[in-house]
Amino acid sequence: MKRARVAYGGAVHSAFAHADGVRLADGRVLPEQAVVWLPPFEPGSIIALGLNYTDHVKELSKELSVGAHDEPLAFLKSPGALIGHRGQTRRPADATFMHYECELAVVIGRSAKNVGRADALGCVAGYTVANDYAIRDYLENWYRPNLRVKNRDGCTVLGPWLVDAADVPDPHDLALRTLVNGSVTQQGHTSHMITDIPALIEYLSGFMTLAPGDVILTGTPDGVVDVKVGDEVVTEIDGIGRLVNTIVGDELFGR
Repeated sequence: MKRARVAYGGAVHSAFAHADGVRLADGRVLPEQAVVWLPPFEPGSIIALGLNYTDHVKELSKELSVGAHDEPLAFLKSPGALIGHRGQTRRPADATFMHYECELAVVIGRSAKNVGRADALGCVAGYTVANDYAIRDYLENWYRPNLRVKNRDGCTVLGPWLVDAADVPDPHDLALRTLVNGSVTQQGHTSHMITDIPALIEYLSGFMTLAPGDVILTGTPDGVVDVKVGDEVVTEIDGIGRLVNTIVGDELFGR
């Protein structure tokens, strides 16, 4: 099942996919553009993975001092970083290279502590699409992305749908892509993750308790390009969804 959270008529609603747009839980059917899309679940901790695709590591090798590392590069984000489908993301005026990152997002469904690899996928409620923007100017080394790169307000887009884990037979067999203004600029496959989803859950739950609503952003492949104000960025994952976002400038935020 595909589920969403939207705002309409002064209230937040659960919503479901419909041929004519979205169907609210109360039965009303609305065009997609008539609602405000929210992240499709109530988010808890947001755990992001950097450099989890080999080709993306190579792509960033000039900006990062990348060597052999025994553990995943994981970092936290605040809820203020999240926006929904058809939202707007600000490009600061001083940015010279701002790029999208199409990622499979894993949503935790039950409390998980010290979970072994064999049981890890049983802790997953479902999957959604993430577009996790970064400003390349601020990257320095392996220990960054830092707060300015990855925890800015509105820099992480999630949605449109939360797809039940039962409807995704193999999360490591999904093609993903990004389109900027209708042109494909990034293509990859979840089979190319350096650290796969069971290993990530095993690693993270070994030192922190994962709770329902926690989300793991699993990294992006190569193919990131600079995006400008006015660009429409679409991140897609087969079977999961098509997530639309627009880049806007400082002036809309009074800056």
